[in-house]
Amino acid sequence: MSSSMALRDMQRDLEAKANDLAKIQKEIAKSHQLRKKYTIQLGENELVLKELDLLEEDANVYKLIGPVLVKQDLAEANANVRKRIEYISAELKRIDATLQDNEGQQNSKREAMMKLQQRLQSIQAGKAKA
Repeated sequence: MSSSMALRDMQRDLEAKANDLAKIQKEIAKSHQLRKKYTIQLGENELVLKELDLLEEDANVYKLIGPVLVKQDLAEANANVRKRIEYISAELKRIDATLQDNEGQQNSKREAMMKLQQRLQSIQAGKAKA
């Protein structure tokens, strides 16, 4: 009787670990999507910075604010784009750290699940022989 209770407890524990693993995998997928978005934005902003560097000092630069193009100083536009690149780079580093942490958690959960499954299988195999 007690072995069947222990077996049930182990199965519940395995289900809980599987649910935790699924949550971590969802977080990893979400982080990958966010990383992809920021990587695209970083590329676009670096391209804008290159274009701004090609301009002469007296060139007209316009910024789209809503439906209106507003004239902007070249130095100000340059500074804004550099700040945006800085921010996006920092976000990418943060996301990479989160991904690394989540992937580590995922691996440890998988190992714990595999050990628990092996214990369950050995118990069930022992019961089948008895």
